[in-house]
Amino acid sequence: MYKPLPKSLTIKESGINGLGLFANRRIKPGTNLGVTHLEVDGKIIRTPLGGFINHSDTPNCVKLRQFVSLRLSIKKKWTLMPKQNIKKGDELTLRYTFYNI
Repeated sequence: MYKPLPKSLTIKESGINGLGLFANRRIKPGTNLGVTHLEVDGKIIRTPLGGFINHSDTPNCVKLRQFVSLRLSIKKKWTLMPKQNIKKGDELTLRYTFYNI
């Protein structure tokens, strides 16, 4: 069964912009939280998980790029990973690299 968000995350109003991703519980650094973006036929596509991550100049997460060979011409995928301890209630943030802010 497809789940767009891991159980450790929820979406709610953000003090940064609109809606954001927030921790439901403590999350350790290095935890793979799921796929945020895919490259399909040369285009970058956001997943539901990737659609709610807000930008920060001091992010608490990173996107890890992986090269894959799957059907539907997917060549790359990016996964969300905390780079520090995330406390319950913290918003998860990234430094945007695909979009202009």
